[in-house]
Amino acid sequence: MEIFRNLIAWQKTHQLVIEVYKLVKTFPEKEKFILIPQILRATISIAANLAEGTKRRTVKDRRHFFNMAETSLEEVKYYIILSADLDYIPKDKENYLFDISREIGRLINGLINKT
Repeated sequence: MEIFRNLIAWQKTHQLVIEVYKLVKTFPEKEKFILIPQILRATISIAANLAEGTKRRTVKDRRHFFNMAETSLEEVKYYIILSADLDYIPKDKENYLFDISREIGRLINGLINKT
């Protein structure tokens, strides 16, 4: 089995990716080529960078990819705020996604510090 699947940070991020995929199905059609691809790309980027970081051989490389995951997470947080401000998602869903995001951030930070 792939090592990245054992990371709790990756597991939580994969859950977030699934949540975001479900969420964007409810967005207006006009966001099909604007916000939807951006939030999906950024969310997937978190998980992909965590996965790639686990295969890097040097500490510097691992930290780089974990840091990239962390920066993509910040991008996703902004898209969540924007989606809520545009009334695409309700406040409780925004809070739920932020709770998951904060937990993922703590886990990624732990990976960076542990590496």
